Amino acid sequence: MCAAGAAAVALTLAPSPAQAAEPATHGVSAAATVSAAGVFAQADAIAKKAEKAEKAEKAEKAEKAPSYPDNLDGWIREALDIMKAKGIPGTYEGLHRNIMRESGGDPDAANGWDINAQNGTPSKGLLQVIQPTFDAYHVAGTPQDLTDPVANITAAANYAADKYGSIDNVDSAY
Repeated sequence: MCAAGAAAVALTLAPSPAQAAEPATHGVSAAATVSAAGVFAQADAIAKKAEKAEKAEKAEKAEKAPSYPDNLDGWIREALDIMKAKGIPGTYEGLHRNIMRESGGDPDAANGWDINAQNGTPSKGLLQVIQPTFDAYHVAGTPQDLTDPVANITAAANYAADKYGSIDNVDSAY
C-alpha cells in the first residue's frame, strides 16, 4: 500500500505532456508588468488604512477612559481606580477620612513645623507624605510629583498598605 501511495504522489507531481508544453504565464515577464508606482500606491494605501485603524482604536479607548473632576472627589476616585489596577487596598471612606485629618483636602498643604520639616523634609500634599516615602512608594503611571493629588494619594496608600495592611487601618498620623 505504501508503494501505491508513493506512486500516486509521484503521478500528481509530474506534469502531463500537455502541461509541460504550455508556456509559463507567471514568472519574470508577469512581474515586470507591475510598476514601481503601483507598488508604492499599494504600500501607501495599506499604511493609510493602518493609520486610520490606529486612530479609531485610540478614539475608542479615549471614549472608554473614565473622566475625573479636578477636585477631591475626582482625585480620590482616580486614585482608587489606579489602586485597584495595582492591587493596593483601600476604600473611599478610608482615603477621605485620612485626607481630611492630614490636610483638610488641600493638595498644597505642607507641614513646616514637625520633626520631618526640622530635618529638611516637610510633609506635603493631601496625605502629608515626605519626599523619601513618596520616592519609595510612588505608584507607576502617576506623576513623579509629591504634591500631585493622585500621585500623593496612591503613594500614601501604597505605603499604608505595606506598613498597616491598608489606608483604612490608619486612624492617626502615620
